[in-house]
Amino acid sequence: MTIRANKKSKGEVSLQEPIGIDKEGNEISLLDILGTDAEDILDEVHLKLQTKKLYQAINKVLKDREKKIVELRYGLIDGGCKTQREIAAMLGISRSYVSRIEKRAIEKLNKALNN
Repeated sequence: MTIRANKKSKGEVSLQEPIGIDKEGNEISLLDILGTDAEDILDEVHLKLQTKKLYQAINKVLKDREKKIVELRYGLIDGGCKTQREIAAMLGISRSYVSRIEKRAIEKLNKALNN
């Protein structure tokens, strides 16, 4: 009977079970190697949810020009952030106008995300 019990548990591995020794002579467990904290996972999930909300708000609340400026300014399209001067040159408007549009767009997004 004990042979059967040992055979069943042979395939099971505990995360706290020592699997080796590090350079300093301390025991290493699977949990040490995996190193994923529950808080890290929760933070990552929270960040993904917030990012999704942000993109939804951008598409829902902003006008086309505001959306384009926010996307270019913060690198939401290709990951490359542009300066207000660069955006102004691309759109053929002044840098101060880009600044005003950006400010208005951020206020709209802030209001939409806080409701």
